[in-house]
Amino acid sequence: MTHRQIPKWTDLAPLLSPGPRTGTRRQRSLTRAASISDLRRRARRRTPRAVFDYVDGAADDEISLARSRSTFRDLEFQPHVLRDVSHADTATTILGRDVAYPFGFAPTGYTRMMHHEGESAVARVAERVRIPYALSTLGTTTPEDVAAAAPGADRWFQLYVWRDRDVSNALAQRAHESGFRTLILTVDLPVGGARLRDVRNGMTVPPSLTVRTALDGAMHPNWWLNFLTTEPLSFASLNSLGGNVADSADRLFDPALNFEDLVWLREQWDGPIVVKGIQSVEDARRVVDLGADAVILSNHGGRQLDRSPTPLLLLQPVLDVIGSDAEVYVDGGIMNGGDIVAAVALGARAAFVGRAYLYGIMAGGQDGVQRAADILTADIERTMKLLGVQSLAELNPDHVRLP
Repeated sequence: MTHRQIPKWTDLAPLLSPGPRTGTRRQRSLTRAASISDLRRRARRRTPRAVFDYVDGAADDEISLARSRSTFRDLEFQPHVLRDVSHADTATTILGRDVAYPFGFAPTGYTRMMHHEGESAVARVAERVRIPYALSTLGTTTPEDVAAAAPGADRWFQLYVWRDRDVSNALAQRAHESGFRTLILTVDLPVGGARLRDVRNGMTVPPSLTVRTALDGAMHPNWWLNFLTTEPLSFASLNSLGGNVADSADRLFDPALNFEDLVWLREQWDGPIVVKGIQSVEDARRVVDLGADAVILSNHGGRQLDRSPTPLLLLQPVLDVIGSDAEVYVDGGIMNGGDIVAAVALGARAAFVGRAYLYGIMAGGQDGVQRAADILTADIERTMKLLGVQSLAELNPDHVRLP
């Protein structure tokens, strides 16, 4: 028979105690985000629709983005049990430099549009986590300011080759003088993709005040207050152009870009060169033969050609052809640290994430980026232990079954 008693206050008090309060209010709020998807939902609530959709959307019917995410979602891990996993070593090297985890923060344009703390906040988190950070040509913070914000970060600079090659070369040299050691040449944007969400939202850079944006601003007053009271967005090449993102790209980027431009760039830049946007085995082999130190298998996050190849599925064919001649990375559709582990198991040296940390910065500035990094790094370590491996070197294709 159950014996019941009336609880005393001394019994209830420990249960009702809120526990120690650490960190700022924003940091405590962000800890409730248990996944990148949670950060995405928070970002959607806190950011104007046009800005959120610019990050969240992709080209045309967004088939490429859906396929990338479904490939990661549908793969099957093959764990090995009864292994000592009291410690998991997540460290590796990327282009000869030691990093703490096998991923980096990909280049993204207009980051201060997502949150006023912008690229400097992202670079500071990358420095703290000890992973690479790539600043975009279309970044809203100068290379000099990023270097000052995160002097110890492994800083990369992403370059679009413009119609005016002298401008491209000057940008690269400016980054080099600011301590950026690696150059990323993005090759999958001869023209802007059909980003239909941006068209439907009337998206401009910087955002313009219209009846629609004013109404949306009433729902996101903090974003608009920060946007209007901090340093104006500055896009050196776009200031005089106006218009929407795709139109600006079409006027700046050179559809005549070809392999000879990679040869020219190799002569100008004395550090590592990574070619981003590789979508075929033949192109991967050729750019490596022309001097690329690494390639990023990427379809621009599904934002350019819809129904383009899924990067993860291209990984093994490219590795078969390149071998150890260059490092191979993947991006696109990564929403979990387990996705990164899967990519490494299948042969990638590292993965690059873009939307994941942008959801974080929209959700809570630098603290949100840090929360995204914390989620991904915890996922990586936990997934490795559950797979039964102590180090990244132990991961191999036997640990993953693709759909």
